[in-house]
Amino acid sequence: MKRRCMVSGALFVFLFITTSANGRRGIVGTKAPEVWASEWRNLPAGEERFSVIQNRGKVIYLFFFQSWCPGCHSRGFPTLNQVIGAFKNNKDVVFATIQTVFEGMAVNSPSKAVSTAKEFGLSIPVGHDSGKGGQRALTMNRYRSGGTPWVVIIDRSGHVRFDGFHIKPKRAINLVKSLLEAPAISLP
Repeated sequence: MKRRCMVSGALFVFLFITTSANGRRGIVGTKAPEVWASEWRNLPAGEERFSVIQNRGKVIYLFFFQSWCPGCHSRGFPTLNQVIGAFKNNKDVVFATIQTVFEGMAVNSPSKAVSTAKEFGLSIPVGHDSGKGGQRALTMNRYRSGGTPWVVIIDRSGHVRFDGFHIKPKRAINLVKSLLEAPAISLP
């Protein structure tokens, strides 16, 4: 009984922290904040990190994961690979994946993030965000994600147009296509 209460309490605290004031996760319709990672791999030559701001003018597909997350392996990475395949020759679409660690710090390590990306054949930027000073992942806080897997699609103006636990590949591809066709506009 005591263990069940502790687990329920921890789940409540996690959901409270990751949920916005109006009871919703995510930040659809707002300007995308910068992502943070303590380590980056697979970056283009000359870059030290992946930047949302430096990629403004392009459609950005972000995928937050944890190496031990079954949903990331069964749905998230396969969807990511299908969307990458649909836009592999389009320089106006960029991809990045970030291991946003909020539990299992020892297992979800930077080296495990890299090996998980390799397992799925990814050659996109791979970040590792385990937070600072014992806090959970900073990128999770900035994007108010509900955990992993978490997908964020940002338009060319830098505004979040989708975020959620999962998006079907066809819907993601169609959304990215529509964002490429739309003029870059500035929203509040």
